[in-house]
Amino acid sequence: MLVNMASKAYLWSVALLSVFATSDGTPTTTALTYSEPTATSASPTASGVSVNKGKAYLTFETIPGFFLQDDPATVPSTFDYTATNFGLINRTYPTDDESSAKLTQWQRFNRYVDKLNHGSGRNVEYRLLFIGRHSEGFHNAEESFVGTPAWNCYWAELPGNGTAVWEDPSLTSFGISQAVKARNFWKHQIEVQKITAPDAYYVSPLARCLETANITYFGLEHRGAARHPFIPTIKEWLREGISIHTCDRRSSRSWIAANYPDWNIEPSFSELDGQWNGITSETSSAQAYRMKVVLSDIFENDHSTIISITTHSGAARSILSVLGHIPFSLVTGAIIPTLIKVTTVREPPPPTVTQPWTTEAWCTNGPPVASVSGTCTCSGGVLPVTASPIISPR
Repeated sequence: MLVNMASKAYLWSVALLSVFATSDGTPTTTALTYSEPTATSASPTASGVSVNKGKAYLTFETIPGFFLQDDPATVPSTFDYTATNFGLINRTYPTDDESSAKLTQWQRFNRYVDKLNHGSGRNVEYRLLFIGRHSEGFHNAEESFVGTPAWNCYWAELPGNGTAVWEDPSLTSFGISQAVKARNFWKHQIEVQKITAPDAYYVSPLARCLETANITYFGLEHRGAARHPFIPTIKEWLREGISIHTCDRRSSRSWIAANYPDWNIEPSFSELDGQWNGITSETSSAQAYRMKVVLSDIFENDHSTIISITTHSGAARSILSVLGHIPFSLVTGAIIPTLIKVTTVREPPPPTVTQPWTTEAWCTNGPPVASVSGTCTCSGGVLPVTASPIISPR
């Protein structure tokens, strides 16, 4: 097991004696302590997501037919963006002319997108989003090692195993290599395919995304680097779906600012993570609402045509759903572009409703016997309980 370099301290309350199994399955008796705060639920949202001070709202539409990932026949688990030109389909465009034979596929596609925007009118914009999932983190490696039932019902609720830390985890050595692969591929695409690099960058606040984006894009040379440097904006709502897993709890604003001092952190960003409580988990509808909020915020205030978003598997899945894209699960380190149409509707948004967050329980006495449909069956007949470690921020 690789060692996470992050140094973290942990505070615990309400002592419980339990069996703590090491990652190789060897049980050791130790005293664990937990807090048991009152579980809270997010209230259903009655208002729609608006822009322009409530006077308008945005709609999103994926424009299919340009990328392999738009095709239901493409298998996400085996899709390799580096072997398929980011999935860009070899095809003709209405903007092709006699000069097109001298251009690469990406040059022709980028020219077509520019033409779409020039003729789109006042209320429509076309955006090309590069949506990337972070590279492998220590939490991903641990889940693969212990299995998903043991991960979901026990290990994920702990900060680590004494060797690796997966509370807001860093990248494994394999994860770092995945990010280097992404960087090298971008370099190749810029030099050979003459692809237009992103105009703007947005990143989840969780450490694995910050690290992935930094390795992938920092110092990458391209024609627009002077006008569009890699100075990303860290957005709270680009984070992963919030569960009781400690990997979903972000580090403090101070830690992020100290490690990425030149990056932009949105003004509303709090010092400590006020979203994760280790007791309740965000529902899919609440996450989709959050993605509508963050995408509307980005598109209202940033009119860049090409935007990079570095986020997570669940967050990317939710973003694609909100954009009207077919389901497409990103493997660790993957990046997929998608062309979308953003329309401003100049009237107040219709109301929407989200489901309240749900309370989750897990096996505090060690790995479970089984886990079916999110329900943990604990060893020794012990019932799963709602109990959350109080962990000091990094």
